[in-house]
Amino acid sequence: MVKKITTEEFNSMDKAGISVLDFNAVWCGPCKMLGPVLEEVSEEMADKAKFYSIDTDENPELAKEYGIMNIPAIIVLKDGEKVDANVGFAPKEALVDFISKNL
Repeated sequence: MVKKITTEEFNSMDKAGISVLDFNAVWCGPCKMLGPVLEEVSEEMADKAKFYSIDTDENPELAKEYGIMNIPAIIVLKDGEKVDANVGFAPKEALVDFISKNL
């Protein structure tokens, strides 16, 4: 399950392990396409990573902190440190490969 979070929730959460951050916005077409794909991937990989959705319009400071210039953007964190990023829509297989290589 992809959990929608705010900057405050992000700053106070436990960042141990692998976290996948989906930076998006409600008006973004590719973001709307990626949402259901990421939800499916999150269910299949729930034992390997935590998945979070962050609206860039509601959380601009967090988007700025991670250098988000285009959305959708997927950021992979390992113990709170950014290890990889992917920008734009990705089909399920590509998303699984992208996340898996960072586990």
